[in-house]
Amino acid sequence: MTKILVVDDEPSIAKLLQFNLEKAGYQVLIALDGKQGLEMARQEKPDFIVLDLMLPKMDGMDVCKTLRQERVNTPILMLTAKDDELDKVLGLELGADDYLTKPFSPREVVARVKAILRRTQVNSESEENKDDTVLTFGSVRIYPERYEVYRGEDKIELTPKEFELLQYMAAHNGRVLTRDQLLNAVWNYDFIGDSRIVDVHISHLREKLEEDTKNPRFIKTVRGLGYKLEG
Repeated sequence: MTKILVVDDEPSIAKLLQFNLEKAGYQVLIALDGKQGLEMARQEKPDFIVLDLMLPKMDGMDVCKTLRQERVNTPILMLTAKDDELDKVLGLELGADDYLTKPFSPREVVARVKAILRRTQVNSESEENKDDTVLTFGSVRIYPERYEVYRGEDKIELTPKEFELLQYMAAHNGRVLTRDQLLNAVWNYDFIGDSRIVDVHISHLREKLEEDTKNPRFIKTVRGLGYKLEG
């Protein structure tokens, strides 16, 4: 059973999320502060984390940052009571895969969790064919079924959203892709006005794949349009 960790200091919200997620068929663990959430993430190794931004003892930003520094690439849906673009962007820059602003519908949380897990969980039945659809550019190899990326012999650690963005761009190598196209393809729901989410993830990919981020070899900016992967 897929295990989800909910980290929220409001017991009523945590219990509400637990009820709805368990109803959807998930196993749910609850942590009521940031430090407890971080330790449970380390020990329980959940398949997904729903993480509140404002937490006692250790805030959600620091929890997310610490997990990513420890190369824990578990998908993270960040919850924030602040309708503040800066908070959203900062959460994404630290490695969150998605965010929701409170108040939210529990059904929307479940829908987001399902959508992200559907795109990130590897189907074990396709293990035998995992190398059949390898995508390449330059010295980079992408293995979609394994969610793995290599540059030469070195494995590149990517978050699920970074992987999905890179995979989509590699599948459309040489084509100019607008921010809206990338939003629709990778995030799979309406992000009108939030194209900054694409820019943040492109920046992350360049940091991990490019030798010179100011003069990228692979991921090119097409001024006024969007981005293009070449190689």
